[in-house]
Amino acid sequence: MSFTYSSLKTAIQDYTENTETSFVTHLNDFIEISEERILKLVQLNEFKRNASGTTTASNQYLTVPSDFLAPLSLNISNNSENVFLEYKDISFLETFHPSVSVTGVPRFYGVFDVDHLLLAPTPNANFSTVMHYFYRPNSLTAAGDSGTTWLSENASVALLYGTLIEAYTYMKGEPDIMASYEKRFAEAIASLKIFGEAKEVTDHYTTGQIIRQKQ
Repeated sequence: MSFTYSSLKTAIQDYTENTETSFVTHLNDFIEISEERILKLVQLNEFKRNASGTTTASNQYLTVPSDFLAPLSLNISNNSENVFLEYKDISFLETFHPSVSVTGVPRFYGVFDVDHLLLAPTPNANFSTVMHYFYRPNSLTAAGDSGTTWLSENASVALLYGTLIEAYTYMKGEPDIMASYEKRFAEAIASLKIFGEAKEVTDHYTTGQIIRQKQ
């Protein structure tokens, strides 16, 4: 099963039996919140990418791509050698490098805000960088009525029930139905985790058979 933007909107209205104008107005919100929830709950290789950049001498900040969600790794090119920086919490970076004016070859990095990484020490030159990161893909709501996304084609159950949870929350629906939606969503997320965090990143020669408790 997969959804287009149009068919998912229709499914939400059919499941909830609600076509009231203000409810329909918020369908995009329900879908986008569900997409965001899935992206934050599951690590998927499909949503990883690289971006090249350059540090600026005497500037401790490195701007992240506009679709940045979370970092995976960051390396700089120093004298033709690629050096991977170690990820640290901001509190560590500020303790390790309290004086911004002291510069050097960066050793550590952390997420400063939604637009910037913080480097320590402050770069003493313009270094080429490569950032490997999780990105936020375009929403199904931007795909057009016949459009699809990876989530709508490959995580359709999670997307459907995640959206229904948001829709039914808006409707202040019955607790038992909400609990059913939450259960189905949790089951879909568990299956997606097995795919994204086990099947995609392991093989039998490296890790052996995947062993799970019997249900």
